[in-house]
Amino acid sequence: MPTAAPSVTWWQSIRRLVQGGLAPRSLTHRKDGGRRPFKALSPSTATAGDEHGFSELYHHRRLALVRLALLLVDDLPTAEDVVQDAFTALLRRHGRRLANLDDPEAYLRTSVVNGARSVLRRRRTARAHVPERERSFPSADRSVLLAETHQEVINALQRLTRRQREVLVLRYWSDLTEAQIADTLGVSRGTVKSTASRALEALGRQLEEIPR
Repeated sequence: MPTAAPSVTWWQSIRRLVQGGLAPRSLTHRKDGGRRPFKALSPSTATAGDEHGFSELYHHRRLALVRLALLLVDDLPTAEDVVQDAFTALLRRHGRRLANLDDPEAYLRTSVVNGARSVLRRRRTARAHVPERERSFPSADRSVLLAETHQEVINALQRLTRRQREVLVLRYWSDLTEAQIADTLGVSRGTVKSTASRALEALGRQLEEIPR
């Protein structure tokens, strides 16, 4: 018998967070002195025929991709950087033939997921060499930004394995099908299905253990 999914309350909370809880201003004005300012990419380096298509793609999908990256890396400035890197790579590699790409949005999603993986690998390496007492803690801005329930879900997501987190975020927030998730992550549909089942069980168990 399939494992029963936990109450939808927790995921309704996270959907409200990523769909409406982060105001556009909070995703474009950085106060933390991140590694570079987040700014609109100019399509001027593409050919004239591709400028409109790239600009439209950027303005329609950037915010959703930043929210997706945020759930994967749990760090707004880094999420913005990951998305900017994805758009930059798209423009540099396919700017002259953007219209020939079967699915530019799928390309960007995969780039964001891979960028998030790289960030997490670097983070693990850095933490292995930094004493715990010297590690940074969530900023005051971030704590204010996230309501308590939202933060509980974010924290629980971060305790899942990388693939479990990716599958849940892509399935329940990005609303991708199993086939689309499999394509994005480079795994089989069976792996997506079994990973989602284990991830839901683990996430529900973690949230049930939180004192109320």
